[in-house]
Amino acid sequence: MSLIVPLPSNLLPDPANPEWMSKGDNAWQMTAATLVGLQSVPGLIILYGGAVKKKWAINSAFMALYAFACVLVCWVGWGYRLSFGDRLLPFWGKLNVALDQQFLLEQAFSGKLPSATMVFFQFVFAAITLVLIAGALLGRMNFYAWMLFVPLWLTFSYTFVAFSIWSPNGFFFKMGLIDYSGGYVIHLSSGVAGFTAAYWVGPRLSKDRESFPPNNILLMLAGAGLLWMGWTGFNGGDPYAANIDASLAVLNTHVCTATSLLTWLIFDIVFFRKPSVIGAVQGMITGLVCITPAAGVVQGWAAIIMGLLSGSIPWFTMMVVHKKSAILQKVDDTMAVFHTHAIAGSLGGILSGIFAEPRLNFVYYGAYNKYVGLFYGFNSKQVKLGFRQLGVQLLGILFVTLINIIVTSLICVLLQYIVPLRMSEEDMAIGDEAAHGEEAYAIWGQGEKMDTSKYDIEVPAVAKHRHIGQVEMA
Repeated sequence: MSLIVPLPSNLLPDPANPEWMSKGDNAWQMTAATLVGLQSVPGLIILYGGAVKKKWAINSAFMALYAFACVLVCWVGWGYRLSFGDRLLPFWGKLNVALDQQFLLEQAFSGKLPSATMVFFQFVFAAITLVLIAGALLGRMNFYAWMLFVPLWLTFSYTFVAFSIWSPNGFFFKMGLIDYSGGYVIHLSSGVAGFTAAYWVGPRLSKDRESFPPNNILLMLAGAGLLWMGWTGFNGGDPYAANIDASLAVLNTHVCTATSLLTWLIFDIVFFRKPSVIGAVQGMITGLVCITPAAGVVQGWAAIIMGLLSGSIPWFTMMVVHKKSAILQKVDDTMAVFHTHAIAGSLGGILSGIFAEPRLNFVYYGAYNKYVGLFYGFNSKQVKLGFRQLGVQLLGILFVTLINIIVTSLICVLLQYIVPLRMSEEDMAIGDEAAHGEEAYAIWGQGEKMDTSKYDIEVPAVAKHRHIGQVEMA
C-alpha cells in the first residue's frame, strides 16, 4: 500500500500559482530578462557614451535610451503578437495587443511560465536589436528620424524575422533552423540593418571619420562589462527554464567570449605591436555574438573553437578586408556593427550547423534526427542530415540578410520624405549642444556652456537657443 505524501504548503497551487507554473523557472526567466535589459540600460548607453567623441556622448547614449523605451510601448501594443502570436502568414503573426489580463496570466507559448513573463523577456531582446542598430548610425543621424525609424523597423523587420525563426508557427522554426538565442534574429539582423541604414543616412563629417577617439575608455569598459555579464541572461534564459541546458549555455557563452577576446588581442599584438583595449572589447563582442545561436546545443570544446574563429575571422574582415573594399569603405558604420554582429552572427549560425550535438538538440528542441550538426552527421553516418542542417543555416542567413536590406531601405527612403535622415553639416560640427541643447561634461567650469567662439565654431542662431523639442523664434 503506497502512502500519498501531501505537497509542502509552498508548492500547493493557488490563484497566484497555477499548477502549470514553475516558480523556479518563472523566477529565473524574470531574472534573465532583467540581465538582458541591463545590457541596454545602462550597458550600451554608457558603452556608446564613452566610445564616441565628447561632442556626441549625449546623442549616442540618448539614441539607445529612446529605442529601449519606444520598443516596449510598441511591443505590448502590437510587436509581441506579430512575433509570437497566432499565425497570419508563414512569417508573421496576427495583429493584437499583449495587454489584457486574460492573455498575460495564461501559460506562455513555451515554458512553465505566464505570458506576462514571456512578453517582458522577448521585449528586452527586441529592444537591444534596435540599440545595436543605433551603433552604426552614431554621430550624424537626425534624432527625429531615429524616433520614427525605431517603431517602423520593429514592426516591419524584427517581427517578420522573429516569427519566422522563433515562433513555433514560423516556417524556419518548422524547417529546423538552429538559432538558440538570437544569432540570426538579433545580431545578423542588427548588423545588416545598421549597415544598410548607415548607407542611406550617409557618413559623418570627414573630420569625424578621420579622427573619432573615445572620450572615456573606462566608461566604455564599464558598459562592455555589463554587456558581457548580461549575456548570462541572454543565452541562459532561452531554454525558458532553470535547467541543465541553461547552465551549459551560460558556461559556453563565457568560455567562447574569453577565448575570442584573447584571440583578438593576440592578433593586435602580432600585427600592430600594441595590446588594444578597444580591440579587446571588439573581440569580446564577436565572441558573445558567435556563440549566441549555438550556446546550449554545442559542447565545450566546440565553444573554444568558435571563440578562436570569432576572434580571428571578424578581425580579418575588419582590419584587412574592410580596408580593401570600396563598398565597405564608402559606408560609415560608426561602431563596426557589420563586422561584430553581421559577420560574427553569420559565423555563429554556420558553426551551429557544424557543431550542434544531437543529444543537446533533443534536450532543447525535444526532437531527434532533425537537428544534427554536420560534424556529428559524419560521426554517426547521418551525413545527409548534417548537410541538410548546414543548408538550412545558410538559407536562414540569406533570408535574414535580404529581409533587412529590403525593409531597412524602404523605411529610410520613406522617412526622407518626412524628415531629414541626417543632421545638417552645421549641427554635426557642434554635436550634442545642437541636437539636444545639453553637453556631457562641463570640464571648463561649474556647468557653464562652452564658449564656442574660442574654438572658431560658428553656432547658428537657431542652435544657440535650441532645447529639446523647443526653438526660440526671432
